[in-house]
Amino acid sequence: MIGCKGPEQSQPKQEQVKIGDISSPYSNQRSVVTSLNTIDFDVHIFEVPAENADKISDLWGLLYTEPLQFNSNQAFIANSFVVRFGRIRMWNRINDLLRAAGGQKLMTVSLIIPNGQVNDLTVRRLNIKQNVSYIAANGQSEGIRQFCRIGPGILALRIKAEKIPNLRDVCELTACPVFTVPARSSIPQLFIRAKAREFSFSSVAFGLRMAPGDFIVLGPEKYNPPTADKTTLDGLFFSKPEGSLFPSTTGRIAPELKPVVRIFLLVCAGMSN
Repeated sequence: MIGCKGPEQSQPKQEQVKIGDISSPYSNQRSVVTSLNTIDFDVHIFEVPAENADKISDLWGLLYTEPLQFNSNQAFIANSFVVRFGRIRMWNRINDLLRAAGGQKLMTVSLIIPNGQVNDLTVRRLNIKQNVSYIAANGQSEGIRQFCRIGPGILALRIKAEKIPNLRDVCELTACPVFTVPARSSIPQLFIRAKAREFSFSSVAFGLRMAPGDFIVLGPEKYNPPTADKTTLDGLFFSKPEGSLFPSTTGRIAPELKPVVRIFLLVCAGMSN
């Protein structure tokens, strides 16, 4: 199974690969400050007006599905997640497509991951408990929509990176959406309590080999905002129904508040020894 430990358990399949589990970022972790053996990533987060969400399909057609591998390709697609692979020479075309869709960059996050360990990219902060539906990939429940109750806490993309021996500047990356409760306390009981609330959406885990200059783009198949009576994993992960400000397209001076779709572009920036 690629990716995460958690309540979901995936049955072995021919198309699945074993890359290794992603554990808590706070267990058996060396200090990032003192470790020089790291793999570095830049994550560029873009927002596209939901009204232009259909234009994102042009982006997927430009990029590649190879060399991506999935815990369950069927469940990944059923959860309305899309991921594609690209190389740095394609960067300008990606920017042009996002700009044509009215997209704007929200921020860039630097992730420094000690070799063989993990780091969490925060996607959304959850202030209340809520039911979230997702498609599982665990034997008889394959393809069945299930529910879990999460929050308060953080919805994140947990990323593990590990250099491949005898291959210069190549790493194995695995990524998995998780709900987690930050707990950096030195009190074991508090850490165990927080860890027990963690949930890994392992049916949406994926992995690939990357070298500096390689990147992946992660986004939704469609705009699917959370509502009072329906909250899906892809809706929480990619949709922002409360909106962001965009320059007016109607000639008004004031920016316009529009619901958005978020796109994550993760670049392998380099490796240090």
